Amino acid sequence: MTVTDSPATRLQALFEGHRLTPTQRRIAHSMVRRAADVPFLSSVELAELAGVSQPSVTRFAVALGFDGYPALRRHLREVVPAEPAAAEAGSYNEYQQAVEAEIENLRHLAELLADPRPVRKAGRILAASRPLPVLGLRAAASQAYGFAYFAAKVHPDVRLLDEGGTMIHDRIDAAVRAGATALLCFALPRHPREVVDTLGYAQEAGLTVVTVADSAFAPVAAHSDLLLPAAVGTGLAFDTACAPMLLGRVLLEAICDDLPQAQARLEEFDAKAAARGLFVE
Repeated sequence: MTVTDSPATRLQALFEGHRLTPTQRRIAHSMVRRAADVPFLSSVELAELAGVSQPSVTRFAVALGFDGYPALRRHLREVVPAEPAAAEAGSYNEYQQAVEAEIENLRHLAELLADPRPVRKAGRILAASRPLPVLGLRAAASQAYGFAYFAAKVHPDVRLLDEGGTMIHDRIDAAVRAGATALLCFALPRHPREVVDTLGYAQEAGLTVVTVADSAFAPVAAHSDLLLPAAVGTGLAFDTACAPMLLGRVLLEAICDDLPQAQARLEEFDAKAAARGLFVE
């Protein structure tokens, strides 16, 4: 099986083009995360995995055009064949399992990046925006901060929006008045309602919204013009976000490709940092 023909990619293609409810998006997201196991799960097991009711799984199958869940499972066994078994999870302790799950998230991200067109498109959109507002609240605030920190080294005007409240719409208005044409959002679970509302406001203000989210079925999808998915790890008490962080760096690379002065700006910064003795070598 090729990188672009993985179980997760095939499942993702199965869901595309269907208008799914939030509950159904949750089921789809759970299936993508456990793509190799899903063809062998009962409807009850899938319901438990997604945290929904068994009838919801049946309605989900019907929404995809199948007579019921058994028909969907038969289809999955045809399009998502079993892969060679990896090391048994039982051989790992809980910390190792969290790391292995995050490695799997990175593998899935690599599969998605086999088609670089969405990231390149996002890079062009964001590079052209002057200024470039970068939104990330609560769990996603650190992702937005890290992106904005590095982006400011190559982009002439990056504006970090990492605190919510009544002024966030004012800051979007100010960015639009200054010439902004796009907004980048990092959206991670649990998804704050304020983020969804803010993205809707940004679109109404005329901004093109590019979002890095944990799933193509995340609540922010409805208010994103271009969504780039990167799964989070859920094996520990608090989610881990290695894949979203790496996707942010990949997106920065794409932005640099569309900023003619990017390399010159980096060299200028390095020269000034050396002159100031900014870093310990």
